Amino acid sequence: MAADLRGKIASGQYAAGDQLPSERELVDTYGVSRPTVRDAVDVLRREGLVIAEHGRGVFVRPPASIRRIARSRLSREARAKNRGAFLADAAERGFAPSSSVKIRFEQADLRTAEHLTIEEGVEVTVRDRVMRADGMVVQLAVSRLPRELTLGTAIEQADTGSGGTYARLEEAGHTIGSFAEHVGARMPTPEEASLLQLADGVPVLTVTRVAYGEDGRPLEMNDMVLAADRYELSYEWPAD
Repeated sequence: MAADLRGKIASGQYAAGDQLPSERELVDTYGVSRPTVRDAVDVLRREGLVIAEHGRGVFVRPPASIRRIARSRLSREARAKNRGAFLADAAERGFAPSSSVKIRFEQADLRTAEHLTIEEGVEVTVRDRVMRADGMVVQLAVSRLPRELTLGTAIEQADTGSGGTYARLEEAGHTIGSFAEHVGARMPTPEEASLLQLADGVPVLTVTRVAYGEDGRPLEMNDMVLAADRYELSYEWPAD
């Protein structure tokens, strides 16, 4: 039964936002018991294909609503227009972006030290952000930079100004030469699920981006956690 419903969702017979037949209708259609129907729907819910709304029914989950275009969103041109990174996503999809930022300082753990090629225990600046689209939390992002690069700059303030962290780094003489992103997926932690208001069965996308200076030195490590039901990652590159 779950396989048949999954196939109908994949084929578009049940489109995004459509309500599935009632429990009674599914019992009659498939000739099974109510517990079997509930088990099948629960399988689809855990897979993230449907949303069960109390008192309303079961609905096919809508597709991702935010398109994250990796190539253009980090360009100097975008930053000059104050449309870098998350603001570029907002410009593409027409939502109102907002974020809350907490600044702290900590000693680099082994993973941070390896990504930033610094000694473990070296002080780093941490920018911990909760990012919203039209008021809904869609992304969590935690940036870490060697503090020697951020002292005396707006990077240690909640509002970094037009162009953001990368513009402030370049103003301080650290010209960005390249970026590398490492993308993964997993189930959320309880805290992430709560902050992102995720339904049961919805995974998160993880993106770790490292910004490198023209000399190849890592300048920033940014760990991002994105609600998988709200994001589409888009990458473009020329053919060699």
